[in-house]
Amino acid sequence: MRDYRHWQRIPTRWADNDVYGHVNNVVHYAFMDTVINTWLISEAGLDIHGGAAIGLCVESHCNYRAPISFPDAVDGGLRVGRLGRSSVRYEVGFFPVDRDDVVAEGHFVHVFVDRLTREPVEIPAGLRAAMEGLVVR
Repeated sequence: MRDYRHWQRIPTRWADNDVYGHVNNVVHYAFMDTVINTWLISEAGLDIHGGAAIGLCVESHCNYRAPISFPDAVDGGLRVGRLGRSSVRYEVGFFPVDRDDVVAEGHFVHVFVDRLTREPVEIPAGLRAAMEGLVVR
């Protein structure tokens, strides 16, 4: 858990449970997206409405270790596993509240592109500086 640099608590919702009585696998991807984008907007200063560069998800993956169910909440830990010129690999782990056993872990890769042309661009300096604070070596 100490390798994660940013934390966000995420409550589950009644609708997150599937017929088998646990949070459906696809919901974990929404949790990852929430942790990453909340951090980008609130901590890294990403302007989602007018910024020249935007991050597009080009790869995502999740490993499921243990089930969770509504009304459980999870703590989502965020770190950066790789920071390139125009791409970043965010790594996210989900842990039951007040416990250190992972229930799911995954990654998202964003490629930053020009908002209008969709051509890859360098990660803007302000975002890069914030991301460097999440890099795990």
